[in-house]
Amino acid sequence: MTDKVTTWIWCNGTAEEQARFYTALLPDSAIDRFLRAPLDYPGSAAGKVLTVEFTLAGRRFALLDGGPGPQHSAAMSLSVDCIDQAEVDRYWEAFLGDGGTEMQCGWLKDRWGVAWQIVPRRLTELMNDPRHAAKAMAAMMEMMRIDVAALERAIAS
Repeated sequence: MTDKVTTWIWCNGTAEEQARFYTALLPDSAIDRFLRAPLDYPGSAAGKVLTVEFTLAGRRFALLDGGPGPQHSAAMSLSVDCIDQAEVDRYWEAFLGDGGTEMQCGWLKDRWGVAWQIVPRRLTELMNDPRHAAKAMAAMMEMMRIDVAALERAIAS
């Protein structure tokens, strides 16, 4: 079954590079199709990658190499559900590589400015448990990368 809705992300000459990075990083991912510009257009030439359609962790996405244009913001983010701290750490380091920036509460922006949330399942469990939600949230608010052991210490206190 295919997704009825596809998320499109604007790029400035980096669609192929981004698609290759994202699909290599996340399981159940692949590049599905490249569309090359059939003619010259403002900011690029015929034959250059115009769009890349890809599957990312089982979901459809596409990148549009639209040239200079809208800037990404944290108003839209992609969230990665992580099984454990090792998975959090792996994605965190990969997305920050080559110029990404940390943000508070497990958020970051990759080198292209796309916002991501790197979320351990344990945080989601704690936030949905009325006995632990307040302590878990207070601890999370002090973190950049989410630290599962620190969350556990916070709810134990």
